Amino acid sequence: MKRTSVSLALFGALLVSGAQFAQAAAPDWSKVPKRDIQVFHAGVTPIEWVMKKSDHSGRTGINKGETCVGCHEEKGGLNFDMKRLAGKDLEPKGAPKTMSFPVSVQSAYDKDNAYIRLTFKAPAGGVDPADKENDVKVAVMFPTDKVTQGAQVGCWATCHSDARTMPGADDKKTKYTKDGAYELMQWKSAKGAKVVDGSVTDKRNMEGGTAGVKAEGSKAGDTYTVTFTRKLSGPLAEGKATPFGVAVHADHATGRFHHVSMGYTMGFGADGDVKSAKQ
Repeated sequence: MKRTSVSLALFGALLVSGAQFAQAAAPDWSKVPKRDIQVFHAGVTPIEWVMKKSDHSGRTGINKGETCVGCHEEKGGLNFDMKRLAGKDLEPKGAPKTMSFPVSVQSAYDKDNAYIRLTFKAPAGGVDPADKENDVKVAVMFPTDKVTQGAQVGCWATCHSDARTMPGADDKKTKYTKDGAYELMQWKSAKGAKVVDGSVTDKRNMEGGTAGVKAEGSKAGDTYTVTFTRKLSGPLAEGKATPFGVAVHADHATGRFHHVSMGYTMGFGADGDVKSAKQ
């Protein structure tokens, strides 16, 4: 199968001007339900590890069409062996002090736009503070229908053993998929100096389409709130349940030293793990 490299910043190349969303009324977030999703430090467990039976017994279930979250989420938490994930086999460089933490996800939409809001406390105690510019980075990813097992495994379809920051891998090689692509929406705390009890807006220019995204972030005390505004189109359209995943790079982390979610679904007028509220 031919390998296709991707930048992950796909699906939106039009420069997003402030006027594009000027008439969009912000959702009343107090009326939008919250869904807490646990993100966790996954160590060196790329898709090759996930699909190797000797490493991961869940491979059999995935081959039957089961999802990662269907096996590993229990009562709102995760049933992972965190000590194993933090051990030298699966994290040779060293694990962060906090292996998992909750991210509160809210979603709303109107006739023009989709709105996604993430609220969380970013933990300290990372082991690879290589991103000197950004205290925190936040991303939401959506796979296209052509991504093999994208709806089952979340962003793991982009995570390979030969990608940068993996042991012995090529530091010039970023995430990629063998089929299809992911849309990435990302917010970086360095857009506008330090974020301390204030807000930063990133009017982001995605590559390859017209799905313009505006990302806004603020920090109050120890809590970050990041909101993405995107056109209601393509994978985010009314009547669709769209697979998605969340990643948080905390404490100046980069590459694989992030906390990630498993794959969930977001329903816009459709059933999903996160149900988007129509405004």
